[in-house]
Amino acid sequence: MKYFSVLTLAVVALLLTTAPANAQEESWADRIKFKGDVRLRHERIDEDSAEDRARMRFRSRFGLSAKVSDDVRFVFQLATGGDSPVSTNQTFDDGFSTKDIGVDLAYIDWQISDNLHFYGGKMKNPLYKAGGVPLIWDSDLNPEGFAVKYSSGNFFGTAGGFSAEERSSSDDSLLYVVQAGMEFPVGDAAKLTAGIGYFAYTDTIGNAPFYDGSANGNSVDLGGDYIYDYKNTELFVELKTKVGDWPLKVYAHATQNSDAPVEDTGFAVGAKVGSAKKDGETEFSWTYMDIEADSVIGTFGDSDFGGGGTDSDGHILKAKYAVSSKIFLGGTLFLNSIDRFQGTERDYNRLQLDVEFKFD
Repeated sequence: MKYFSVLTLAVVALLLTTAPANAQEESWADRIKFKGDVRLRHERIDEDSAEDRARMRFRSRFGLSAKVSDDVRFVFQLATGGDSPVSTNQTFDDGFSTKDIGVDLAYIDWQISDNLHFYGGKMKNPLYKAGGVPLIWDSDLNPEGFAVKYSSGNFFGTAGGFSAEERSSSDDSLLYVVQAGMEFPVGDAAKLTAGIGYFAYTDTIGNAPFYDGSANGNSVDLGGDYIYDYKNTELFVELKTKVGDWPLKVYAHATQNSDAPVEDTGFAVGAKVGSAKKDGETEFSWTYMDIEADSVIGTFGDSDFGGGGTDSDGHILKAKYAVSSKIFLGGTLFLNSIDRFQGTERDYNRLQLDVEFKFD
């Protein structure tokens, strides 16, 4: 962790000594932009050998982007959902009790040049996800540490170092990532994006699973500690084109953990048609995912697919309709199989119906 501490001090010192000339000329109201959203959700879960479950949930987020100088922004956001790293949903329960709100984002975005950005803090995931699929990372996961993103022409690349777990009694678990890709024109109306990445966790073997100690599908010993490291290579490809007036996106994403002898691979394929951003627009998508038990860290995977974690496969069907540019109706259906490697395979189905309101 000493390397993170030194870099933190260096960044803070730089920000304090950078003269925000234009920012000083602007009023605080001109330098700050607010945004937020509220989503209401009805959810039903049907799992073999378990009681059917129905519940109401909501998600609320409120944040700001503050201009420190012409090339530096501070982003801050609060969200519901308690301290889970992969969900900002809050269930209507506990007798109308007061609900938790936590810091969801708090980071610096420093545009060093036209091609290079530096991020430091608790940030939006800077890594590219083909089709936005949650094969490796839940869409709500906001990692903590440092990252740089570079783009020039058709090339883009990201590198970062994040603190997954700080321990007083043993070495810390860090996450190092590097990813690179290219965009290629295909004919006159299509674009292909393809790339490769590598990410590695340090000091996982012999330590408890991240966040709450739950294995989330990963292999653990009798004491509940990880028995494998997680060092992954990923490949991804995404094609964007049109079918008539409808935008079409086709994507595939795969990863393999080189430090697991079995159950080491995960992949996703799918397609999305349409784009629900303006009044009356609709979109539909289908994704199939297969996430073997030790292909990725289960703690950081999608919190809804298969009930969260790894050792699951199946389909994700989504539909969305834009009532306006600020109000959206949506539905998601998960048709999954879970706990295959554990030998207790069973069906897991989940239906979500959403109404979402946004402002900025």
